[in-house]
Amino acid sequence: MSGARQNAELEVHDTAVLMSLTTPNGRLLEEVARCARAQVDFRGNKILVSGEGANVELARRFLADAVELLSKGVPVGPQDVASAIRSLRDDPGSSLTSLLEDGIMVGARRRAVVPKSRAQRDYVRCIRDSDLTFGIGPAGTGKTYLAMAMAASALTQRQVKRVILTRPAVEAGERLGFLPGDLAEKVSPYLRPLYDALNDMLEFDKVEQLRERGQIEVAPLAFMRGRTLNNAFVILDEAQNATSEQMRMFLTRLGFGSKAVVTGDVTQTDLPPGARPGLKEAEELLSGIEGISCCRFTDADVVRHPLVQKIVVAYERSDQRRAQPRARRASEARGGAEPADVAPASEPEADEGSA
Repeated sequence: MSGARQNAELEVHDTAVLMSLTTPNGRLLEEVARCARAQVDFRGNKILVSGEGANVELARRFLADAVELLSKGVPVGPQDVASAIRSLRDDPGSSLTSLLEDGIMVGARRRAVVPKSRAQRDYVRCIRDSDLTFGIGPAGTGKTYLAMAMAASALTQRQVKRVILTRPAVEAGERLGFLPGDLAEKVSPYLRPLYDALNDMLEFDKVEQLRERGQIEVAPLAFMRGRTLNNAFVILDEAQNATSEQMRMFLTRLGFGSKAVVTGDVTQTDLPPGARPGLKEAEELLSGIEGISCCRFTDADVVRHPLVQKIVVAYERSDQRRAQPRARRASEARGGAEPADVAPASEPEADEGSA
């Protein structure tokens, strides 16, 4: 019975691997215990697991795979535990090794960027297989970061000649027009998250060198009009702030040998009232077309601080509560007819950065 209490032990012969698992302060084992909902201790060179049968087996699988990976020099830290155990729980046939098979090699000096959930793995595979991919979901699910990793990998492996990163320059509740400087300096704050993600994956000097050569370009969405983007990896970030007209303009820029990824969170739009949201419209119009993929993320895929997942859920519940009275009023105004897709009230919320 899975509910019966069971015990398991794992003997670790390599002292360096044992040290990696148990230090500093046993944080990795504490995370395994918390996420697997089992008791995890170590005595000598043995790791002891106890609890309900299914939870014990889950913790044992993770620890056995972690020992194998650490012995090969692949780092496994506390930050990897929650998403990995969630994936192992959802897919009993998977392993940490299989999760790493979808790792994105960005540079020889950097650790591979590894998808941390089933949705993220599906997203990476869609980007590899499709010319146009939509990644839609809440903040902190890795949409932008994984797309950036795929773009940087494609560039360093010479699969494309250049990477173009763009996002709408829409103010998130502030008024930034008074800022000093020319146009490039005014839009720089909007594009800062893209620079940050890029510098996290490649050496700073390498990024600057590629920018000077024109192989990496970061620009506001408005600058895309009239261009044809051949042999390029193009990312449109924060697409929930693109209007219908802007989205149509962007999607028709794609040239031969190019790949595009569009990311956004439809719950955090900063568009002015009355503007038609381009991301939601594009998803509805283009779904099912060969060569186009759409990946949806949920709060379960959040890979930031554990509080972020709880924050996302709290805001989603608040949106639903606000939407209900508006839906009823709209129905009454139409004489009791069923309301069409009534959106919740739009309020300025925190802008999503890179995962």
